[in-house]
Amino acid sequence: MYKKVIEDKKKELDISIEHFKNEMAKIRTGRANPGIIEDLLVDYYGAKTPLKQMANINVPEPRTLLIQPWSRDSLANIEAAIKISDLNLSPNNDGEVIRINIPPLNEERRMELVKMLNKKAEEAKISVRNIREETWQEIQSMEKEGVIAEDDKFRGKERLQEVVNEYNKKIDSLREKKEQDIMTV
Repeated sequence: MYKKVIEDKKKELDISIEHFKNEMAKIRTGRANPGIIEDLLVDYYGAKTPLKQMANINVPEPRTLLIQPWSRDSLANIEAAIKISDLNLSPNNDGEVIRINIPPLNEERRMELVKMLNKKAEEAKISVRNIREETWQEIQSMEKEGVIAEDDKFRGKERLQEVVNEYNKKIDSLREKKEQDIMTV
């Protein structure tokens, strides 16, 4: 019975991992990546809209992003949103498209990005811990209600910890890979 509870919680754990991957994609490395700007909110006819829903974002060169909005009227709003974001990018608006040249990262900026990455990884681990606590509470209540035996409760606790360790290793692995990308000159 406890196995089913743990298996059901794996879906939530997978969602935590996916969220962490999406957050990592927003942290830029020295290469152009549409993920760093595609969720940027832009004022589009009075509504805050993600950039990916109002423009094509391409990578014509390794250090260049090309934004081609579906409506030329939104060029100025896109440019303004990029300038006020904390991405430290300078958009070039030529009236048709917006080009963003990704500058090479200096050592100080790389260290800031690694700190940001570590913070995101810790948030993902906290999410995993919260799910572990919820699951443990469910297993304990099952034992109190007499649905499972005390031995099963402790087997469930061990199995739950194995699953949590597995997901924490995934987070660490993803973090290390991204850190290598950031620190590569």
